[in-house]
Amino acid sequence: MNQDILIKNASIINEGRSVVGDVRISNGRIQKIGTLEPEGEVRVIDATGKVLLPGIIDAQVHFRDPGLTHKADLYTESKAAVVGGVTSFIDMPNTVPNTLSLERLQEKFDIAAGKSLANYSFFLGVNGDNIDEVLAMDTSQLIGVSDDGLYFTKKGNLLADSPEKMEKLFANCKSIIAIHSEKEEIVEANEEAFREKYGEDLPAKFHPLIRSERGCFEATERAIAIAEKHKARLHILHLTTEAETHLFRNDIPLQEKNITTEVSVHHLWFSDRDYERLGMRIKWNPAIKTEADRKGLLKSLLEDKIDLITTDHAPHTLEEKQQTYFKSMSGAPMVQHSLNCMLEFYKQGLISLEKLVEKMCHNPAILYDMTHRGYIREGYYADLVLVDLDSPWTVAKDNILYKCGWSPLEGTLFQTQVTHTFVNGNLIYDSGTFHEQAYGLPIAFGSKSK
Repeated sequence: MNQDILIKNASIINEGRSVVGDVRISNGRIQKIGTLEPEGEVRVIDATGKVLLPGIIDAQVHFRDPGLTHKADLYTESKAAVVGGVTSFIDMPNTVPNTLSLERLQEKFDIAAGKSLANYSFFLGVNGDNIDEVLAMDTSQLIGVSDDGLYFTKKGNLLADSPEKMEKLFANCKSIIAIHSEKEEIVEANEEAFREKYGEDLPAKFHPLIRSERGCFEATERAIAIAEKHKARLHILHLTTEAETHLFRNDIPLQEKNITTEVSVHHLWFSDRDYERLGMRIKWNPAIKTEADRKGLLKSLLEDKIDLITTDHAPHTLEEKQQTYFKSMSGAPMVQHSLNCMLEFYKQGLISLEKLVEKMCHNPAILYDMTHRGYIREGYYADLVLVDLDSPWTVAKDNILYKCGWSPLEGTLFQTQVTHTFVNGNLIYDSGTFHEQAYGLPIAFGSKSK
């Protein structure tokens, strides 16, 4: 049952502005914004000195449920998300079994309804084997289709490596097509060359040379050309190179773009300088690349060539990570700390709070046409995050909520801390205490919300 709540004296960051004011929450929605006095039975939260943001929308996570729940599940990872200010997420299809049918998609919604503390949606998987089945569906009813992560299951599942499959899908799909953009043939040739020279036990520093700039750029360039030919809605996931940023436009608003992209937090935070210190812990696909790439990605984010920020949260157990190079699993957990990372850039003067909110809250809602989410507006769902910008803490084993129990950010000192997280008007997280009285809701979007 939703409790009426009045947030007083917050610095509200929303739609390019920062205004000190009050927000009243009632029946799960934002009832009123302004200078307000308590009326009736209402809980008052004094937010003096804190910033109030719309809830973060993470549009690319791998929460591993079903089938891989030894390392993560929809309860544990949504709880970690909420403590990090993430109130909504879109999960990828590389669960076990892969999410390749409407039945499997519905299964994930059913699991989330009884487990997820945050709002949720799910990509339908598309690969070389099920394109015909996907195109026989009403794809306009899907939030998106994606091949991301499916290449782990079977060679040839990367759409970016198959122009014939892209032609067919892009010509007929009515939803967003979100792809992992690397050329398998380039990656495989590099793997063979490095294996011959170094054997199985490659140092992690070679990862960005194997999953190279060329492999990413050529795949992205080709995918964009095919998408433009068919006027498809193409979204390039987790961009990693400065070179690729020049393939995207910033001369039209996001609402008018057919070709969009994102950057994941770890590609802004880490560079190839960190492999020596962290090794396989920061082995991701696509790879973390050079310092010049890291800076180029941030520059392009600020210039609006990159449209949104995600985490690509992809937990594995430490045992799965701490293998030799070719056996070590790619991916790592990030969803609990993405907002803190971006707020560190704010503290360093590298990004404004308004731009941060645009990329983490407004733009995911615009891109995926979400209904009544992503903004602090009257009548919208009360997905809100209160942050203390001057509350230092250090990432450590005892404050990590991921089921896998580790983070590549362990030992990192953050200057900011989430104090309150509201999901659909429910105060789920309150200064170290969880109130798990309600689960999140499926994210309504586009025609599904009408």
